[in-house]
Amino acid sequence: MKQEAAWDIAALGELLVDFTGGEAGPGGNPVFEANPGGAPCNVLAMAARLGRRAAFLGKVGGDFLGSFLREALLEAGVDCRGLRADPRAGTTLAFVRTGPGGEREFSFFRDPGADTLLTPEELERPVLESCRIFHFGSLSLTSQPARGATWAAVEAARGAGALVSFDPNYRPLLWADPEEARRQMLWGASQCQVMKAAEEELSFLTGCGEVSQGARVLLGRCPGIRLLLVTRGAGGSAAFLDGMEVRCPAFPVRAVDTTGAGDSFLGCCLSFLLDHPPEGLGREELGEMLRFASAAAALVVTRRGALRSMPDRARVEAFLKSGEVL
Repeated sequence: MKQEAAWDIAALGELLVDFTGGEAGPGGNPVFEANPGGAPCNVLAMAARLGRRAAFLGKVGGDFLGSFLREALLEAGVDCRGLRADPRAGTTLAFVRTGPGGEREFSFFRDPGADTLLTPEELERPVLESCRIFHFGSLSLTSQPARGATWAAVEAARGAGALVSFDPNYRPLLWADPEEARRQMLWGASQCQVMKAAEEELSFLTGCGEVSQGARVLLGRCPGIRLLLVTRGAGGSAAFLDGMEVRCPAFPVRAVDTTGAGDSFLGCCLSFLLDHPPEGLGREELGEMLRFASAAAALVVTRRGALRSMPDRARVEAFLKSGEVL
């Protein structure tokens, strides 16, 4: 990973509106709150809250929702020079119904959504060529032309010496064929040096029900992955690096909405890697990274929405010190 660059972290992918379900309205009908979101942007928002220089590449619709999302991203401290607006398509929407413990059920409106229409020609290549870390997820791989834009962005960032990060972020409703989803996610895994996967995503990719076994299978298939991070919700998290396995328990909090928990976790880990490259990490450093990232994720789930729920360093450190949500 290069030491000097214009951007600490750049990411490509979806920027969308999460309509998060809450209490019923006066007429008994469900009420949904419009929250800015999208996994890659949530990662960037967390990194920006930690003082990192973050930039986004993607596409929204040429509608008021697209303008709302651009303003929210700028408010979060993320540069939007790589964000395009398409007057022909609507901004992608996700309706999120939360259940017990903040767990979620999704319904997407994205056929097509503006995020799927990003083309290779629309990429802000100076950002890709001048970032220390480049991050992407699988939602930009679901269809063309965004898939081609993702391929081109990964190639450009790798060619410029960036550390590449990938999150499979499996959403079954957005894939016509689970096997195609698996193929595209394994391609993403083959391109990165850092990968974050939820426990169930690791199982989906490897067929293994146990985390350590799944990690061995994936790392054997994709030897370019230096650091594998696995999130397990209330079960905590794990890191796999150079034959080491380090685990961290989750912090017990009252979860309201788990949207963005994994993204905040990854944003913290990528921020940590900017100062502590993977090749120099030992068990103590991995434990420190996981503990801070887990604390941030715990704080995020106590609020609705994702992008605007990311805590700053002072709030995370205060939580680590007191064990209480302030």
